[in-house]
Amino acid sequence: MTDIEIARNFSMKPITQIAAKLGIPEQDVELYGNYKAKVSTEPHPQKDAKLVLVTAINPTAAGEGKTTVSIGLADALNIIGKKTCLALREPSLGPVFGIKGGATGGGYSQIVPMEDINLHFTGDFHAITAANNLLCALIDNSIFQGNPLNIDPSEIQFNRTLDVNDRALRGVLVNYGVKNAAEHTEKFNITAACEVMAVLALAEDLDDLKRRLGNILVAYTYDGKPVFAKDLHAENAMTILLKGAVKPNLVQTLGGVPAFVHCGPFANIAHGCNSIRATKLAMTFADYTVTEAGFGADLGAEKFLDVKCRISGLRPNAVVLVATVRALKLHGGADKYNLATEDINTLKSGLCNLVRHIGNIKNLYHLPVTVAINRFSSDTEREIETVKTAVEQLGVDAIVTDVWGKGGNGAEELARKVVELCNVDNSAFAYAYSDDDSVEDKIRKIAVKIYGAKDIAISDRARQSLQSLAAVVDCSKMPVVIAKTQYSFSDNPELLGAPNDFVLNVRDIEYRGGAGFIVAIAGNMLLMPGLSKNPNAVNMTVDSNGKVDGLY
Repeated sequence: MTDIEIARNFSMKPITQIAAKLGIPEQDVELYGNYKAKVSTEPHPQKDAKLVLVTAINPTAAGEGKTTVSIGLADALNIIGKKTCLALREPSLGPVFGIKGGATGGGYSQIVPMEDINLHFTGDFHAITAANNLLCALIDNSIFQGNPLNIDPSEIQFNRTLDVNDRALRGVLVNYGVKNAAEHTEKFNITAACEVMAVLALAEDLDDLKRRLGNILVAYTYDGKPVFAKDLHAENAMTILLKGAVKPNLVQTLGGVPAFVHCGPFANIAHGCNSIRATKLAMTFADYTVTEAGFGADLGAEKFLDVKCRISGLRPNAVVLVATVRALKLHGGADKYNLATEDINTLKSGLCNLVRHIGNIKNLYHLPVTVAINRFSSDTEREIETVKTAVEQLGVDAIVTDVWGKGGNGAEELARKVVELCNVDNSAFAYAYSDDDSVEDKIRKIAVKIYGAKDIAISDRARQSLQSLAAVVDCSKMPVVIAKTQYSFSDNPELLGAPNDFVLNVRDIEYRGGAGFIVAIAGNMLLMPGLSKNPNAVNMTVDSNGKVDGLY
């Protein structure tokens, strides 16, 4: 059976039962049909609640299954008697209709209703898009209405957004032919990369959301002074559009485990984590919360630990690092069309990617870690043992999972290991850099310590951006988000494995005052993806009853 057939054949419980299972007050459950809800309870995490972060090796075309393992692990923890909840990101329509497809897990390890979650869900992404573009409209309207803030149209810093992959919007001309309006060039970001998404994901409550929205840098004046959203008095209207979206969404796994699915910043061009509110809400009602960070540990986990944890005060009790034999063989140089054939030598060559990620989590962040080998039917026992042996030499266990085929039953050993690790002291947890480091040093420490680079190269444009920012805003204490390819530790997607002796090229620096971080754009990284030659969108079908096929 396909993923979508498995999901359709599953008998979902009413979401009111799922909420009651957690102990959420009935009056705090806002229904979106029978199987989705928003939860308005204010988070107050239990003192002893355990937080488990699921991350992965650098992704490849072979697939890793990080979300699938996260869901299967949560189901397994539930099976062994632990009160568990998931905290995951919402899918973006860009990848759903692009090259990746849906993002709700797979096989017998899914969150449901998968079609709703992968499409419009409860409308959060649309609310974010509307709030973002309302601010853009207010910027252009202020200029049109006499320009009282003295905004230089050529120095508008805030972009419009849309939740589709549309490369045509990477450069647009606005106000073209509009009488008495200031014509200027602009570009769109995908919604998952826009600052409003990051703001919503990092906001603790409605007041914090409004404050952060007001602190968004939108433009500079003709004499170089910064203009913020609050100068346009935009924060209240934007908050009104987001007052429903700030509430986490509640759904369920096929195993009946509650799942908060909220916000969806990408990890390659944004900070890659679900909302702080959703994570803390899960920890309010469950003893074990399983969450994930986007793409590989060099991106999602680094940002989870150095950005989300720094801002929220959260700290994982354990980390699960997902790998597949197939992906490791690709990192070792295997032919992507021949991954089902046993190849121990190539596998050994690719293990360096997994080893570096383990070293970062264990020795840099000082967190307990285990490896989940997400098994494919083509994996041989010799290949599995090769991975286990390499990992065990680092003092870490590697545990085989089969959550796609068996759901939570395929991850019970992993669940027991996670419980064991959650009882290990994690008080030595440390960040990759200090708040007091300069922006340049923060970027360098991530590049050298996490990626394995020998140094960074800051372009003239990026250096000028830094100097311009330093003259008008205080960004000295802000964490850094590096936007780079997900496929490599480096900024070159072709450098697989664990490259060394490379230089990370920083093309530009952008200020995210509302989110509270600096973005360093490394290499040829684009904030608006494009569609492939054969996008997922052209392969989907829908019948007269609304039945969708091709979502994966």
